[in-house]
Amino acid sequence: MKMDDMVIISVDDHITEPATVFDNQLSGEAYATAPKLKVKSTGSNYWEYQGRKIQSVALNAVTGRVREEYGMEPTNLDQLRKGCWDVDARVGDMDINGIAASLNFSSLCGMDGGLFLRSPDKKMGLTHLRAYNDWHIDEWCGAHPARFIPLGILPLWDMDETVKEVRRLADKGCFAVTMSENPTIGGMPGVHSGYYEPLFKALADNETALCLHIGTGNISPHCSPESPIEANIATMPMAVAFGAADWLNLEALHRYPTLKLCFSESGIGWIPYLMERADYTHEQHHVWTHSKQYYGDMKPSEVFRRNITSCFVDDAYGLRNLDLIGEDNVCYEVDYPHSDAPWPNAPEILWKSAQFLTDAQIDKITHLNAMRLYKFPMFDHMAKEELTVGALRAKAAAAGVDTTLISTGGSQPLAPGEKPRPVTSADVQAMYAKHAETV
Repeated sequence: MKMDDMVIISVDDHITEPATVFDNQLSGEAYATAPKLKVKSTGSNYWEYQGRKIQSVALNAVTGRVREEYGMEPTNLDQLRKGCWDVDARVGDMDINGIAASLNFSSLCGMDGGLFLRSPDKKMGLTHLRAYNDWHIDEWCGAHPARFIPLGILPLWDMDETVKEVRRLADKGCFAVTMSENPTIGGMPGVHSGYYEPLFKALADNETALCLHIGTGNISPHCSPESPIEANIATMPMAVAFGAADWLNLEALHRYPTLKLCFSESGIGWIPYLMERADYTHEQHHVWTHSKQYYGDMKPSEVFRRNITSCFVDDAYGLRNLDLIGEDNVCYEVDYPHSDAPWPNAPEILWKSAQFLTDAQIDKITHLNAMRLYKFPMFDHMAKEELTVGALRAKAAAAGVDTTLISTGGSQPLAPGEKPRPVTSADVQAMYAKHAETV
């Protein structure tokens, strides 16, 4: 196999939603009370809903900007690359990046649906949540059915409605949903409390995968106010290990052995050690911790390989240890348009690490595992030959997809004679606080 022969699915990308999300989904009072995209006096966009004001932060949508202008300041959609919020432009950006299909998390609703989960009027929230799911499936994914894997959000405050929504989404061809990897952070019951039992059963019954995105619960620490922000960014994927160890002890996995858990934006290099450590601690401690109820006659590592999948942006170490992780347990991600996204050079970066694998292994991690996990019949819509890296890039070139980097001059230019200094955790927290005050 050559690099241009790969067919690549990204299982973790993001939408910076346009103002029109609810225009075709709702009318009357339901539309009037839906989230609205507004503009501050500074020109930056923010969303308003049920008394809350939610604004996007630029690291959420920096693909296409010059790296010197990456930062935490909020921006207007007009300052972003159009593919961040326009579905047709997104496909062009996928083409030039050699990406056949993409699973997209919401920015407006939160990667775990937290906008509606934390809204005071839950009846209204349920109406708008369903409308968002319909927009995502029918308008965003439906505009290019071969190119997008649908992902639903859930009304987790009501388990009866949650089960109904899982079934409704499955009927619409959506077999992926999302929730927090640690819902107690948001004040919800924990995953071991029994509260989510109806959800776990519904997921297993409908063969729907549960996506657990980094940052929705457990986060990597800010060691001190003076810590450079890169220390936090570098350890973000490793923080997923906390949630993975927790979910690995989920008793429901014993009752529903086909339940599919997918850690998103997670990396894979940490997995072999976690599995090794979990096996050791289980053997060493199970007689007093009574953990047999979680694992039955299986080792933790065997439960991981049966139920859990992770993905990576750039993880050469993980791929070198693919035999320890499991070639059926790994998918690829781009993370467009976040700051880690290797756009428009994803194939080159992936190929550098993956070219030493067998063709069969490359096919699994690049697209076959994703198609199986999310029941996504990509080749029913487009021929495989049309979706290779080479074919997509040729299509993008013919369409004139422009990869020129955007510059808006930066938000905080240096004063004459001022020297740049490392951004710290305290700087980032201060920027978040400033933005909250100025909305």
